Amino acid sequence: MCGIVGYINTNSELIKDTSRILSMLEAQRHRGPDDSGVRAFSLQSCKSLELNNKVPASIDGDFEGVLGFNRLSILDLSANGHQPMVSSDGSVILAFNGEIYNAFDFKEELETWGYKFKSSSDTEVILALYLKYGFDEMILKLNGMFAIVIADFRMQQMFVARDRFGIKPMYFISNSNVFAFSSELKCFKYLNNFSFQLNRNKLDEYLLFRNNLNDTLFDGIKALKPGHYISYNKNNGIIVKRFFDINAYSRNVTEGVNIETVGKSLEDWLGKSVKSQLMSDVKLGCQLSGGIDSSLVTWLANRNCTDGNFESVSIVFDNERFSEEKYIDVVRDRLGIQAHKFILDSDYYLDNFEKATWHLEVPLNHPNTIGIYKLSQRAKDYVTVLLSGEGADEVFGGYSWFYDACFPYRKRKLLSIVNKNLSSPKDIFKYFQADLRSVMGTAYVTPELASKLNPAFNFKNATTERRLLYNNLEGSVFDRQVKYEFQTYLPDLLIRQDKMSMAHSIENRVPFLDNELVKNSFNIPEKYLMIKRNGNINSEKYLLKKLSEGVFGKEFTYRNKMGFGIPLRDFFNNNRFKEYLNDKILLGIKNRGVFDYNMVSKWLQNVNGLKYTELEALWVAISFEIWSSIFFSKQ
Repeated sequence: MCGIVGYINTNSELIKDTSRILSMLEAQRHRGPDDSGVRAFSLQSCKSLELNNKVPASIDGDFEGVLGFNRLSILDLSANGHQPMVSSDGSVILAFNGEIYNAFDFKEELETWGYKFKSSSDTEVILALYLKYGFDEMILKLNGMFAIVIADFRMQQMFVARDRFGIKPMYFISNSNVFAFSSELKCFKYLNNFSFQLNRNKLDEYLLFRNNLNDTLFDGIKALKPGHYISYNKNNGIIVKRFFDINAYSRNVTEGVNIETVGKSLEDWLGKSVKSQLMSDVKLGCQLSGGIDSSLVTWLANRNCTDGNFESVSIVFDNERFSEEKYIDVVRDRLGIQAHKFILDSDYYLDNFEKATWHLEVPLNHPNTIGIYKLSQRAKDYVTVLLSGEGADEVFGGYSWFYDACFPYRKRKLLSIVNKNLSSPKDIFKYFQADLRSVMGTAYVTPELASKLNPAFNFKNATTERRLLYNNLEGSVFDRQVKYEFQTYLPDLLIRQDKMSMAHSIENRVPFLDNELVKNSFNIPEKYLMIKRNGNINSEKYLLKKLSEGVFGKEFTYRNKMGFGIPLRDFFNNNRFKEYLNDKILLGIKNRGVFDYNMVSKWLQNVNGLKYTELEALWVAISFEIWSSIFFSKQ
């Protein structure tokens, strides 16, 4: 896992020294502390030059572009894996962040073709695939997580790509002066004449969903969408293209197949994915929450671990209502693994709120983000690579709102909708619009509370783009929900995993998002994934639960989904936390003028009396202000 930075002066101004690129590299050194590389290049004169990666120096030559790389060594720890990597004839430069799990399947073919490998890294396999097949064919062959930058002097062209599900981040800026790209947003502050500014057009969407649709809250900075790439040359500028369409998946089910057969296939698919992601030249372990997804990954990883000394890391709480420690212990005892558990308390939470925000670069989207921050920090004492269960809920329909989409008119659900919107009855009718019902499944704040926080809140502005996305999806109600979550909620979770783990130079892998596993999941009959409740609690992702039941038992499997909750009310009542919120955050909210100061102040003074929806809205206001205080000039 690594970090990429770079820019091209599109106004033809030459790059005179390395001070900017070295500052950009330093800002994300946590992504790759083992090595770094800097290379100046020119698409016009078709040349490049390796530069000093430590000390700022003038650049002797006519170069309008520069590419920098931070390396976290996972495969081939030698200098042969150094990046940016250059082809033997010097015509192609490549920078790659991620892991390609099927890379070495191509090695024999490439050697037969005539390519002579100098390293045992997957980076060089990508380079060889590009040289043989070109960009469009190469990118479709890759099964893994990646952000890739390629400069090809033969074509005088650049490519910048992000993997199909958005596991790895990539951001860019394009204007009349510069085309810049980076694994982390904070690097852009070192560009000439650039400063962070709030994109207020994105505020309504953020306020309702606590994230933006594969985009940023910063004016002028775009997130490259999952499954997309940028093609750049001097004549055409940047063109964004899609190489993967989620609608390529359609449910292809063999009639009469029984649940036992499909369940065995699922175990095989997941086992193959986990096994492929165990490739590493450094020690790896599992991020074990105690839920069934990470527990299954831990089970399969331990089963395929050759040295029989597998380890897991977990976050627990003193408050038993939020802690899944007893389920972590079940997995530990059943598998006989070494389990490291770390307590998250209010003092750590407060001490690291701003640090985690600086690394995430957006307002902390989920209260449990700091838990992943601590888990990664402590995991570094034991491993360098972690496997997690992220993505299972999106692939197999594990969230409650999947059930609501498939069975929307249950009496209990309708009563809860009415109760939730008693003070704003018109919002009840939004539930009866199918696309809006599916879109609002991941809304974090109710429209009524969003309007209280910001009287200028515009519901249509917050939801229009998401409704358009949903209505362009194909398949059954269930399949459309799966595809919607893949493009909205999932990338947000994946970036959180990436940023919190990379804050401590930990690589996080997600076996549930293997290309073949996701493709094969559409061969599972829908009736085995989403069944109507009949005594069982949480019948979502039923087939995955059947697999868990066979390994860990019924009591472990069929329980209420906790989702790594955080005792926010307890934390906010901590005296140090109260002081911080009242003395710094409230003042900031008042001076910034984005959210209603009186409303937030009222909520803070009555934390114990807040409804859960109000507590969530309070979280959005607090996390936004902390982020703003870090990235924006003082108001």
